Amino acid sequence: MALWRLYYHLVWTTKERQPLIVSEREPDLYSYIIGKSNAMRCIVHAIGGMEEHIHLIVSIPPTLAIAEFVKKIKGSSAYQFNQESPPNTAKFGWQRGYGVFSLGGKQLENAIAYVQNQKQHHTQGTIVASLERADAEDNPPPEVQLQESS
Repeated sequence: MALWRLYYHLVWTTKERQPLIVSEREPDLYSYIIGKSNAMRCIVHAIGGMEEHIHLIVSIPPTLAIAEFVKKIKGSSAYQFNQESPPNTAKFGWQRGYGVFSLGGKQLENAIAYVQNQKQHHTQGTIVASLERADAEDNPPPEVQLQESS
């Protein structure tokens, strides 16, 4: 295997941003996601979120596409969550799409702290708005201005 150091900050939301990640089930969901990530040879550096969204700081090897990683994590975790849910509870699901931000090694420590302290950031109003977006509607691509070279 080649040497690689790739760090990503991923964020995605529950279906229709419903508050489905209840505190008593949150540790099981996070443990499942970490275990599934490990099985795909990915390294979870931090996981956290709120009732309606999740953040993940993860290293994904270059042999696995980010989209494939997210698809497998979202699909299998929703299935697992629903299998373990008590009867008569709302069906768990993830919203389509996700946000991904690449990180450099120098940004890793701050990103981990941000994700681990999600509840505190949301309570205190210290969130970073651009890191809380999970789809293109929320985060349109910036306009690219090309300059002619002289």
